[in-house]
Amino acid sequence: MKKLAITIGDPGGIGPEIAAKAVSAMSEKCLSVVIGDVSVMREAVGMIRSPLKIKTIEDADGIFPSPGILWCYDTKTPGPFARGKPDAANGAACVTSIKKAAGLAVDRKVDAVVTAPISKEALKLGGFHWPGHTEMLAEFTGTKEFAMMLAGGPLKVILVTIHAALKDVPGMVTKENVLRTIRLAGRACAMLGLKKPKIAVAGLNPHAGESGIFGTEETEAIAPAIDAAKKEGIAAEGPLPPDIIFHKAYKRDFDIVVCMYHDQGLIPLKMIAFDRGVNVTVGLPIIRTSPDHGTAYDIACKGIANPSSMIEAMKLATKLKLTQ
Repeated sequence: MKKLAITIGDPGGIGPEIAAKAVSAMSEKCLSVVIGDVSVMREAVGMIRSPLKIKTIEDADGIFPSPGILWCYDTKTPGPFARGKPDAANGAACVTSIKKAAGLAVDRKVDAVVTAPISKEALKLGGFHWPGHTEMLAEFTGTKEFAMMLAGGPLKVILVTIHAALKDVPGMVTKENVLRTIRLAGRACAMLGLKKPKIAVAGLNPHAGESGIFGTEETEAIAPAIDAAKKEGIAAEGPLPPDIIFHKAYKRDFDIVVCMYHDQGLIPLKMIAFDRGVNVTVGLPIIRTSPDHGTAYDIACKGIANPSSMIEAMKLATKLKLTQ
């Protein structure tokens, strides 16, 4: 059985709850160690009235198949933690658990990391500079080239730019960045076991620029990147108009779509797989997945959070294979 490190995310969000529910649901499919404050997990298990018994361990080597046991590595992060809102202490707790989980994966004590949602505002309140999990894990693992890939239903999307203001995106759509992401798209497909993947590349502008009428990013950056990828033997096609590319991918004409910015890829994916979407960080020397949703502060600590996306993230983590 694969061994997973599960971070609890923001202690004041739904992360602890969905971690407990997902670990219970996946107990016969994988071994899990939850990384976070044990008092928070005890509260979460009690809130959902779960029969799980929590046992703390000092290292991932100590976990073994045991029905009804939730293994927890207690990070002992200083609290108290705010509930239902971002807070500096919550942000610090997020970083501590993520860093520990990444370390376990780098040391090959676990096969993969699955991260529960964190709050970017809580990170900022805690004095941290990362805009999200992706950039944080890249720094913790010394990774220079990485990308966010999301999978849900028949769609898989990978992003050229991630957490960037829309006004800054055109300047970041360069030949180098697009080519790097196309290469990582191929790597993502290899992790999924897809051979000879067909990669679609979206344009940035309406009608993919309409030959430069609506913008020049397609002719100056995206098309040259696709040409360079083809010379490397990568089956990339585009730039295709953003308003048709996802329909083609939905029909399985393509295996993955390279998107120019965050919402270009996430809107269609969440439309068809809101409760089942999974985020994968491609390029890391470890496997990392997460549910494709946020902390949901509005329903935190009520015992009503849907763990479906977290369960899908754990399932995918057990199937992915590291590639170079």
